[in-house]
Amino acid sequence: MIDFIKGKITERTPTYIVLETSNIGYALTVSINTYSKLADTTEAKLYVEQVFVRDDNPKHYGFYDADERDIFRKVISVSGVGGGSAMLMLSSLSAAEIAAAVNTANVALLKSIKGIGEKTAQRIVVDLKGKLGKHEGGISQILSVSYNKNRDEALLALVALGFVRNIAEKALEKATKQQGTTTDNVEILIKAALKNL
Repeated sequence: MIDFIKGKITERTPTYIVLETSNIGYALTVSINTYSKLADTTEAKLYVEQVFVRDDNPKHYGFYDADERDIFRKVISVSGVGGGSAMLMLSSLSAAEIAAAVNTANVALLKSIKGIGEKTAQRIVVDLKGKLGKHEGGISQILSVSYNKNRDEALLALVALGFVRNIAEKALEKATKQQGTTTDNVEILIKAALKNL
């Protein structure tokens, strides 16, 4: 079993990266979070997970760190959640944010992710609550107290538009705090944030 691959990045898109090592190119599906962290690098070390869609058709996923891979493994262990849905989750939220949402039973945040419905979000919480403790940081309390659906929808939209997550978060913060923009309207919030990017 392959644990990680270290090599030269020969091709990259927001959804997959090709790593070349020993004259072999490994195509790995990645999250937007991993892609963003590799934006300015020519070489990388990615942790690998192999998932069999069918017996004869394995798909390989690459992760910037072992924590992200660990969350991926736990999420796909939930009935009805495949590799594609898990990667959408990791593209929308960081490993720590997913753990915080699960541990605080924040179903609203999980179901705001494209492709994750309410029943699936509830199943993820029921199956994984308490099993993601080592990823939990200060963010869990922030999410449980001040979670705002419109703000998170705006953040997901900015990430989907190609902006790096932490930069988009800062732009949203500026839009809501410094400019006094309300979070009642997602479209207004996105437009205000774009002015800060």
